[in-house]
Amino acid sequence: MEYINQLKEDLKELVDTEKADFLPKFFQAYPGGYGEGDEFIGVSVPDQRKVSKKYYRKLSLTAVEGLLQEPVHEYRLTALFIMIHKFERGSGEEREEIVNLYLKNTSYVNNWDLVDSSAYKILGHYLMDREKDILYKLAESEDLWQQRISMITTLHFIRNNEFADSLKLAEILLEHEHDLIHKAVGWMLREVGKRNYQLEYDFLKKHYQKMPRTMLRYAIEKFNEDVRQRFLKGEI
Repeated sequence: MEYINQLKEDLKELVDTEKADFLPKFFQAYPGGYGEGDEFIGVSVPDQRKVSKKYYRKLSLTAVEGLLQEPVHEYRLTALFIMIHKFERGSGEEREEIVNLYLKNTSYVNNWDLVDSSAYKILGHYLMDREKDILYKLAESEDLWQQRISMITTLHFIRNNEFADSLKLAEILLEHEHDLIHKAVGWMLREVGKRNYQLEYDFLKKHYQKMPRTMLRYAIEKFNEDVRQRFLKGEI
């Protein structure tokens, strides 16, 4: 508990009041926004990373879980950075414990930056050579953040030239209503295309006409302008 209190004090010393005013709007922490109820104190991500490096060896996973369950956004993100440090340096058993803790606490990984900073680094790495059923359960849940976790997790697979799960999950989420899923799916498809253009092109050719516009725009961002326009005009 002593180290947690010290960590919080370190973060509070790094507060930027202008950032604290801006972040709730940026992360839609207002009534009706996707981040409704989230609290911010105004600490930059680089500063949170520095604090996480200072404390990750000192804190038990139990303490980190407590930090992850805090209402303050920066505390939760710092907890995730600490979990990543521990995961990267942990034994097989320690990594499994971190993954289980992560999955148990997805309700606290509840904004897009929290998901995007952690899912592929923890779940993606862990599941690379394992069964991936959990990702399909997350994708088929009714929870926005679990669905985004499922998609962003596959960034690790993509970077290792494994594309099948990214495409299967993209199909499951293809007609999702929320733009945060549209952006996540489009981003992962774009990442697939960076490594295998034809695979992404063929997937889009099959599905693009029923894709949300934002998803399509994200997916085709790196295509040459002629191909982009043909997709946008429905001429493929």
